[in-house]
Amino acid sequence: MDAVWPVADVLAHLAGRWRVRRDVRDLAGGDEGRFEGITVFGALPGGGLLHEESGTFTWQGVARPATRTLRFLPGRVPGTADVRFADGRPFHELDLTSGRYVADHPCAADLYRGEFTVRDADHWHTLWRVAGPAKDLVLATEYVRDGAGQRVEG
Repeated sequence: MDAVWPVADVLAHLAGRWRVRRDVRDLAGGDEGRFEGITVFGALPGGGLLHEESGTFTWQGVARPATRTLRFLPGRVPGTADVRFADGRPFHELDLTSGRYVADHPCAADLYRGEFTVRDADHWHTLWRVAGPAKDLVLATEYVRDGAGQRVEG
């Protein structure tokens, strides 16, 4: 089990710029891909953070630009977050007070189960397992605070 680092306030912890590497495996077909880029958590008017991810996703040898936007709003419990898609639909809650959190998100007949682990002030990791009739994927993402002086190892 990885070491965990408790976070008193998830929004304060995530604010800023992070380097990202995401490995994607299709368990059904055996294909593998990788996203490399930057995620910026910037302040939202009225509270919370706008998560803007941009970079390059390479799948089956083809590299393409990729972006994703989420909203991290203050959660029901102080120090937690209510994560939403860009259009406002609910995604999952996030509570890192123990340094680790598991979230579920049903998407049609598939289930996304994400495990979030904070390793220290400058490193955190997510592992999403997507299972169902349409998808059978594993997405492992490493985040390193930009300027932390360390590179994401590949």
